Amino acid sequence: MFRIGTTSYIIPADILPNVEFLAPHVDDIQLVLFETDDYGSNLPDAALCDRLNEVAAAHDLTYTVHLPLDLRLGDGDAETHISLVKARRVIDATAALKPFAYTLHLDGRALIEGRSTLRWQEASLRALEIVGGWLDEPQRLCVENLERWDPEAFAPLVEALPISRTIDIGHLWLQGADPLDHLSRWIGRTRVIHLHGIAERDHVSLAHIPNGCLDPVIAFLVEHFAGVVTLEIFNQADLVSSRDALAASLKRLDRQEDKRWLKS
Repeated sequence: MFRIGTTSYIIPADILPNVEFLAPHVDDIQLVLFETDDYGSNLPDAALCDRLNEVAAAHDLTYTVHLPLDLRLGDGDAETHISLVKARRVIDATAALKPFAYTLHLDGRALIEGRSTLRWQEASLRALEIVGGWLDEPQRLCVENLERWDPEAFAPLVEALPISRTIDIGHLWLQGADPLDHLSRWIGRTRVIHLHGIAERDHVSLAHIPNGCLDPVIAFLVEHFAGVVTLEIFNQADLVSSRDALAASLKRLDRQEDKRWLKS
């Protein structure tokens, strides 16, 4: 059975207040981390990691982490590109939390601009090898699909390495793609599912998704997935209505009686 999570930016506060607020209600929290010149850094120090681990132990909670920048090599295939530097800092800062997964985006500008797919795959493969080498379990590194380019472009990379997938269902809906096709192809290599609605903007409540689109996805996950389903939204109202939409879908699938699906 899958674990239900959401992001660490549901209430307008730092990571710890969000985690303490959410811990009784979810199974996993995706930590929203940043490190910028304008807004500083919220990477956890040792003391915060200790407290986050205490909360996790008390609530049977896991963490997932989203790497901050689209991953790529630098000019001339330099292995010191800022996306790699920041990925290493995030992995080092969160290692004590033993995250269930590290989700990343690959930099797909070459694909969008029509440049060589083979060249992009070679450079991306090397970037993934570098980051995967920083983990004791490379399968915790998960490549996420984006709506701007065909996710099958990185299929050879995932197939060539002992890494995993994060499948963003909302991005597939944005592309007008059938999520079941992609899920059927990749569910055996998937650790995390991102689930959110689409409306006037991305990452809104699941309440915006028609039952006929949502229910087949939930039915597939009930039957085939035991990882983390992250409700990837960023405010309390969207979380409440997304949980309601998920609960209603499960009820329609005759799963409402299983109290393990949703915490109180």
